[in-house]
Amino acid sequence: MMESKSFWKSGHKPTLFGAFMYFDISFMIWGMLGPLAVIIAMDYPMTPLEKANLVALPILGGSILRLVLGFMSDYIGPKLTAQIGMIVTLVPLLLGWLWVDSLGQLYVVALLLGVAGASFAAALPLAGQWYPKEHQGLAMGIAGAGNSGTVLATLFANRLATHFGSWEVVFGLAIIPIVIVFVLFSLFAKNSPNRPEPKKLSQYGALLKQKDAWVFCAFYCVTFGGFVGLCNYLTIFFNTQYGLSAVHAADITTFCVIAGSFFRPVGGFLADKIGGTRMLIFLYTGACIMLLGVSFLPPLPVVIVMLFLGMMCLGAGNGSVFQLVPQRFGNEIGLMTGIVGAAGGLGGYALPLILGQLYSTYQSYTPGFVSLSLIAAASLCLVLFMQARWRVSWLSRGSKGIADSTSLTS
Repeated sequence: MMESKSFWKSGHKPTLFGAFMYFDISFMIWGMLGPLAVIIAMDYPMTPLEKANLVALPILGGSILRLVLGFMSDYIGPKLTAQIGMIVTLVPLLLGWLWVDSLGQLYVVALLLGVAGASFAAALPLAGQWYPKEHQGLAMGIAGAGNSGTVLATLFANRLATHFGSWEVVFGLAIIPIVIVFVLFSLFAKNSPNRPEPKKLSQYGALLKQKDAWVFCAFYCVTFGGFVGLCNYLTIFFNTQYGLSAVHAADITTFCVIAGSFFRPVGGFLADKIGGTRMLIFLYTGACIMLLGVSFLPPLPVVIVMLFLGMMCLGAGNGSVFQLVPQRFGNEIGLMTGIVGAAGGLGGYALPLILGQLYSTYQSYTPGFVSLSLIAAASLCLVLFMQARWRVSWLSRGSKGIADSTSLTS
């Protein structure tokens, strides 16, 4: 109880709320093409691989632009970076609403939607810099729970497209909430007075010379990449494999997305309590088992439960990874958020392509989900290896806090 009160007495709650709103609405926009792909395919017939590419391109754009926004967050501050990001997000929304009349043009819009996904690199430092290390997991988990915006996309995008008889109008309607959030964010959010000094561009290279940075990238590539990749692809999966309508497929996707979104802060909170790597060991194991179960393509109710639990593990894993990052790279959190976030985006870009390509080749989703399960198993092995290595190396440096956070014992 005392620790819970100490969290709420620390930091800056309006900023935490503003970071959440910004991340939430940006994720909604970033994830719109996932559910809409089934409806868009009625206007622009696509092969399974073309559908996968369409929903993967926003993730690729987000991965690239997170590096840019991560650098901007350190140099000009996360608040101004977020405001610029929201303004630029209006460009693909306007193009999707008024300009697109071919699949090629839609690909351009899909790539530009990545600026919304890059919000990660501004929202998390903005919130996290206000909080001490012992509360980083929960603070960044709450801000990161803005990935629940994907729920809004899967729940409403296809309904609005069906109601108005046009998927293009969904892009136009999305302008309204982003403008509202821009105003509220500008009023509530503030940069932390303890914000680290701006880093030079060359320091990206210096960070990437450290093996631990690559390890965190690998962890997040699987947890966040798995979460966002499935968010964008599951509507296609349910529509193709189980013959569900666009709206019904998106509704079930929403149910699965909720698990990953709202268990992110839970993962961060529990990682604060028992250690980030200990959480990741449990979560990668759970994700591996659930994805392997999905590969058998069981009846719809069973596959929904398995995907719900699998997404829950991946979402909580996101919070657990970012409980570890500030402890190891506290002074470079802005840069590391961009780098690690970019790696997560690359994982999310690859996942739809893996499922789409293997389905095109074998006319079955079994090979794709077996592959995803094996990737989760490989991640588990990496955590076990690094947990032992970190405990020895960080204790030898006198970094007791991070060593404790990687311990298998309480």
